[in-house]
Amino acid sequence: MSTTTTDVTTADVPASTPPGRGRILVAVAASVALLLAAGAYIVLAGRRGEPAPVAAVPVTLDPGARLLFVSDRHLAVSDRTDPDGPRSPAALECVRTYAAAGTGVCIHPVNAWTYQLMVLDAKLGTTKEFTVPGLPNRARVSASGRMVAWTTFVGGDSYNSGGFSTRTGIYDTRGGTLVNSLEEFAVTVEGKRHTAADVNFWGVTFTADDNRFYATMSSGGRRYLIEGDFAARTVRTLARNVECPSLSPDGTRIAFKQAIDDDPTKGWRLSRLDLATMRVTNLAETRSVDDQAAWLDDRTVAYTLRAADGTPSIWTVPADASGEPSLLVANAESPAAL
Repeated sequence: MSTTTTDVTTADVPASTPPGRGRILVAVAASVALLLAAGAYIVLAGRRGEPAPVAAVPVTLDPGARLLFVSDRHLAVSDRTDPDGPRSPAALECVRTYAAAGTGVCIHPVNAWTYQLMVLDAKLGTTKEFTVPGLPNRARVSASGRMVAWTTFVGGDSYNSGGFSTRTGIYDTRGGTLVNSLEEFAVTVEGKRHTAADVNFWGVTFTADDNRFYATMSSGGRRYLIEGDFAARTVRTLARNVECPSLSPDGTRIAFKQAIDDDPTKGWRLSRLDLATMRVTNLAETRSVDDQAAWLDDRTVAYTLRAADGTPSIWTVPADASGEPSLLVANAESPAAL
């Protein structure tokens, strides 16, 4: 299977340049795609209301050769050597999960339109919880277990012609600092202060220092990879057409979804960005991947694909663009390597 390597499109058009009709259409298309994804997600969630059986052996988030994921709307783990073999579900209901270094996050449904974000310890005890607005979409924990991030779909923003937007927040479990929305941060686009009302963020991934992070920002019909500074409350753009970034364990590469021809209506190609060179390489997965991928190790990327009926499964592909996609866990989503 052939792979493609290109230079990433850097953010080199002045922020003050008004988007043309084509850019507006791209923005609307992206909104429609996100809205459809949210709708499909809610339909699927409603279909899976029956609780999974409680595990005979307690499920923990202790580091080990195990895989964490959501199966039938419940947190579950399996052996990394046989991930699609016997799985241990917990009683805890989650629609998104992630964990690292003994800290976990579970976005727990209270009802169809209300969700609680629960920060978990290694034994699944709740150390912090609060209501998050909208429909859950992404969740992440930093490698040290200190920082927690989430993204939800929300509605009602008057500037958004698609009728919805996103909210992305970060919680510092050590310092207790809670940022409900990255929209509180100062934004720099191509070196200039950016104050547009249509800014949205999604898909946070943390660096090893627990302060810097990467995420996606959209504004003016463009989608950017941004680098954020949690302590300074700032973000700045790095490149265009980089969505849902996921930083590799060694901190040198980002797995992400790249809109085909810069048009989200055509789907997304799972790709890799090398931070030292800003070169993009398409991975061997050619199906459209609308997910924030997760690195299982420095060589392997995992992600969720859905069947025609909405049933999710976790797949993997080599991070070096070799090989071919492989099914990892059926009827599962939201993977994290413990």
